Amino acid sequence: MKGKSTRLLFVALALILTGNIGATLIQTAGGTIDVIGLKIPTENGQWVTADLFKPKSATAENPAPMVVVCPGFQRTKETQISNSIELARRGIVALTIDPYWQGDSSVTLSSRTATDEGYGIIPIIKYICDTNVFNYVDKSRIGATGHSAGGNAALRAAAYFGKEKIALLEKAAEVDSEDGELISPGELAAAEVANRVSAAFVSGYVLTFTNAVLKTVDTNLGMGYALYDEGAFRNENKNGDMRTAPESLRVVNMIFPKGEKLSEIEIGRFYGDKDKGTLRVVYNEKTIHPIQPYIPAAVSTILEFFTTCFDLQPALTSNNQIWFFKELMNFLALIGGFLFIIPFASLLLRTPAFASLVKPIPTAIPGPKTPKDKIIFCGIFTFSALVACIAYVPMAKATSIFFPKATGSDMTWWFPGRMINAVLLWAVLNGTLGLIIFFLNYRFHGKQRGITPAMWGLEITRKDLAKTFALAVSVFGSFYTLLFISYHLFHTDFRFLVLAAHPFNLRWLLIALMYFPLFFIFYFSNSLRVNGSMRLEGQKRWKSLLLCGFANSTGLILIMIIQYVCFGTTGTIFWTDQWLYINMLQSIIPMMFILPYFNRFFFELTGRVYLGPMVTVMIFIMMSLCSGVAYTPYFGF
Repeated sequence: MKGKSTRLLFVALALILTGNIGATLIQTAGGTIDVIGLKIPTENGQWVTADLFKPKSATAENPAPMVVVCPGFQRTKETQISNSIELARRGIVALTIDPYWQGDSSVTLSSRTATDEGYGIIPIIKYICDTNVFNYVDKSRIGATGHSAGGNAALRAAAYFGKEKIALLEKAAEVDSEDGELISPGELAAAEVANRVSAAFVSGYVLTFTNAVLKTVDTNLGMGYALYDEGAFRNENKNGDMRTAPESLRVVNMIFPKGEKLSEIEIGRFYGDKDKGTLRVVYNEKTIHPIQPYIPAAVSTILEFFTTCFDLQPALTSNNQIWFFKELMNFLALIGGFLFIIPFASLLLRTPAFASLVKPIPTAIPGPKTPKDKIIFCGIFTFSALVACIAYVPMAKATSIFFPKATGSDMTWWFPGRMINAVLLWAVLNGTLGLIIFFLNYRFHGKQRGITPAMWGLEITRKDLAKTFALAVSVFGSFYTLLFISYHLFHTDFRFLVLAAHPFNLRWLLIALMYFPLFFIFYFSNSLRVNGSMRLEGQKRWKSLLLCGFANSTGLILIMIIQYVCFGTTGTIFWTDQWLYINMLQSIIPMMFILPYFNRFFFELTGRVYLGPMVTVMIFIMMSLCSGVAYTPYFGF
């Protein structure tokens, strides 16, 4: 076993190293792009963290255009890697930010302020233009883009700087101005400079394409919206077709006089004049909302828009993309990171400090033999899956009762993770119910079948329990130490699309300490059921684990099936008010499926049910938190 653990450990480290090297080679385009992590100060002592993708061709002597890129709600800057890499490969400096409240950026004064500040885009653009730090950037060609809430941020930035221009022109037209009511060339030039966004592209968001917002937008403007966007029920036409959508018509028609306004838009057609800031284009990709940033066609539209607006003629076509290879390399590192956990723990268990935790593996549970046994086994499986499915949305609604401030996007010390709070309530309910069913099944049925508590692996001394916790902290710390080293050396983390392990700061650690104990109810319940009721005598290990994986995730998978079957047949998703909570399951389901595997492996190492949930609750919940948003007053970390 020691030799096998050592070999697996080396395989895990090799996967991590290979993934990191591959990812950094791709994100730097073979060394032609500098990738640098930045922490940029903004107003009121706040800051925004960002990844700078700077083509080596961009210099003070040869300044390049820049695009500020903002991810959506519950997303970090890494989820916009497709746009970041591909813009930089075409000679455009990309600065991809973590919005306020998300990733490693600071909190801001309120969620309303965050919206007004474009989630950080507006102060970032001010910093770029008002300092000489970015002397390799052509400050007359600065763009903004983002997906979902990030798209709204880009639009807000365009409207904000357009308003600045309007305000200066109005002041210049006053009687006591430089040339009286006439606007002088100098005043006009100053107003043009104040309009610092020369091009903005909004992806996956149309709710703020209103006359009130658009009236101050004075720049080239593009939009891309998924034809099958789950949130399209909120649009004025209640669908994602942008050809006749009032939102897209307002975008294009704002450049035309009254008698020439369009009643239908040609998708992908450029309207207006880029040199006058009136270029308009609407795209309508055949995809869904959450994966829009990962569709090559959607990336192509953004590339076409900015290269046109910035008057660039790159050698690369818009379809020439390499970013998805970085996703594969990051996935390789993620697999290596997960693979590292078990053999590393196994080797620690062979040290004097933790050797006493290794106990004989208890006898497996007798499998169902009689029809009654099989009915009860299948009934519990089905009932648990249905409860998991039915309870999720009510738990999401219940967050407004248990965590009203976080649900209302207000700062709070009390469980500030708005979206993960729904998962927390669901986990506590299902974990508690799972324990009740487990013990009731034993009391009224298991005893008669010869099952004894000794088969569960529950017996443990206080000293061993404390040592088990210390071992779990050691494994958790080692996993994230590897991650921190990877990020420091290669500026890349472990991820695949929205499933990600990202380095955390002190703020996230303090928040996580609040969530670990309550989530542990579910994780412990899962370990007990996986090893105390689904580890059946004579059953092949792979079948047992596969069954456990489906038992743990079927309820959540059913939610996704219901949501998208309804969407496909009616054009409207089943759950509308809580649709963002449903989208969140895309990263939760994979973790729920593999959780029983970890709980079984750790059980086989120690003969007890405690180490698995202790390790996984810390790693998985930290992963979920760092990929989300938290309305926390922890300002200075």
